Amino acid sequence: MNATYIHDGDSLDFRPVIDYPAGAVVVLADGTIGITRRAIPANNLGALAMRGVFEVPRLAGGVIPTGKRLGWDEANQRATHDLALLGLVPLGIAAAESGDTATTIRVRLNH
Repeated sequence: MNATYIHDGDSLDFRPVIDYPAGAVVVLADGTIGITRRAIPANNLGALAMRGVFEVPRLAGGVIPTGKRLGWDEANQRATHDLALLGLVPLGIAAAESGDTATTIRVRLNH
């Protein structure tokens, strides 16, 4: 059987067991990341963005240049460029430089 095109894959269906607010970073199986565009109540069908550029929290300290690989620290709910930390999930690349005192960073999701 040949493959059949379904859709572009910019989003995936997601039915959570807990409530998720808009903008939540969700870690799926095998460390894949999606982000909610809208709130998704528990046990309701919603969608996760799987592509795009999002602004997410980060710990201030150190300039992060555009293109730097980022990981998601799920325990602290923030992006980091210190990929040596244990437990990080690959998030994407910095979509814009983030200054030393910045508490957010723009990330382009990578899949």
